[in-house]
Amino acid sequence: MSSWFDDLKTPRFKGESQSRVAKVPEGLWGKCPNCGEIMQTKQLQENFSVCSECDHHLRISAKDRITLLTDEGSFAPYGEDFQSNDPLSFDDQKPYKLRLEQAMKSHQMNDAFLAGKAKMNGVPFHLGVFEFKFMGGSMGVVVGEKITLVLEGALNDRIPAVIVSASGGARMQEGILSLMQMAKTSAVIEKMREQGIPYFSLLTDPTTGGVAASFAMLGDVILAEPRALIGFAGPRVIEQTIRQKLPEGFQRSEFLLKHGFVDRIVHRKDLKSELHTLFTRLGNRCDF
Repeated sequence: MSSWFDDLKTPRFKGESQSRVAKVPEGLWGKCPNCGEIMQTKQLQENFSVCSECDHHLRISAKDRITLLTDEGSFAPYGEDFQSNDPLSFDDQKPYKLRLEQAMKSHQMNDAFLAGKAKMNGVPFHLGVFEFKFMGGSMGVVVGEKITLVLEGALNDRIPAVIVSASGGARMQEGILSLMQMAKTSAVIEKMREQGIPYFSLLTDPTTGGVAASFAMLGDVILAEPRALIGFAGPRVIEQTIRQKLPEGFQRSEFLLKHGFVDRIVHRKDLKSELHTLFTRLGNRCDF
């Protein structure tokens, strides 16, 4: 004999009740990692992937970043055929070659960096953007070479360069060869400085390790997005090393601005107009 509780648990029309269960398509909703606000993905995209509730800047893809900063259809990529040849035959939990193949297939990119020539409100410039989801945006030989192409392209064409950083640093699977990219990219920036060609660095969440310790902090003007994590080592590592408690927000862009390491914090929706203004004011030695 069934109880009243069993009757409540069992749907009267089994087939009908199951058919009425709505299947929500994947990717329809997004959640802010800062405040937990649930938002429609479309609404989030229309708001430049910035939370409408707390103004938190969510991480965005390299392709979305290019769409945000360039005139429609103006981005002409280069260096897309570059690929790492795994110089150290590195193998940890899985072979480096396999990691690369999986990342390339997943993100439809040859490495963690997109490079190209584009226009911003009609002004030509060279642009490089990190893809953090590709092996943590780590910098190996291919990424370093593409960064160099961006900087040398700007130098040769006498137009500005913009690099948008979102990286965990140098790629350990390529050892000393990845560390060499720090010096190589920095050397080209010095040549640009001698010629008066402006280089603008945009720091986004996160910008750390060997990327933060080289070209990312060498811009003629260094911009950052709000609350971006910026630093060399992580806060836990630093605290364990110096055995002291770090100040609140120690590695956030606001702290760096206060202490003179960043020139300006710019809301994502204002980045294009801010960079265009910098182009026109600091590009007096450029050939526009």
